[in-house]
Amino acid sequence: MDGKIYFASDFHLGLDTGEFTNRERELIICRWLDTVANDASEIYLVGDLFDFWFEYRTVIPKGHSRFLGKLAELSDLGISISVFSGNHDMWMFGYFEEEFGIPVFHKPVVREWNGKRFFIGHGDGLGPGDRGYKRLKKIFRNRLCQWLFARLHPNFGISLANFWSGKSRLHSKREGFLGADREWLVQYCERKLTEDPSIDYFVFGHRHLPIQHTLENGKSAYINLGDWMHHFTYAVFDGEKMELKKFEPQVPAASSGQETK
Repeated sequence: MDGKIYFASDFHLGLDTGEFTNRERELIICRWLDTVANDASEIYLVGDLFDFWFEYRTVIPKGHSRFLGKLAELSDLGISISVFSGNHDMWMFGYFEEEFGIPVFHKPVVREWNGKRFFIGHGDGLGPGDRGYKRLKKIFRNRLCQWLFARLHPNFGISLANFWSGKSRLHSKREGFLGADREWLVQYCERKLTEDPSIDYFVFGHRHLPIQHTLENGKSAYINLGDWMHHFTYAVFDGEKMELKKFEPQVPAASSGQETK
């Protein structure tokens, strides 16, 4: 392992929320990528990078040019970047691979560094409960449904998708840690450990809350990466330990019209 491994998720680019505008958050994310590129051997972006993303054959959603350009720049520099689809941007069909040489994963993967095993995924649809979303996800993943959606004109299709994305946010909760017995992803991790006790770290997004929770075996940990709308948190593995950290969300005064603290 030649450098550090970085993990972040839930940028939800395209959404104006929280203290910063979407443009400001995009600049903050690009500044973070520049910062970690100094010592990163790999960067994992673990889902919901966009509040909505659908790749038509010849069209992608408007915007995000600074972020996409930064990914291209870092990939061209030889930094390994991996992207995971989330519940808001699951419709990735090859654009990242073709344009940036960046692989996109639609299911969790296992990686090992320095003898530590990592189970990495966005986290949506895992664990008990949330049956309504699990049914909806099957529809969204259905090839016929995707083909039918692609037949819609992008102006209408993307507007419709943004409406449903907004409905999803209305039902989301930003509660604190609910306790191991009520956190679905914690329950999923505990069950997964009975199948594969070698996992040291479970790394997920989706929950929008930075969490580092030691599991029942006393050695494995569930880590939720938080988000970049309210928390601006990420995780880093330095070869020995895994830590959650916060990036100071400042944007240049020239970009925001005033100094943001």
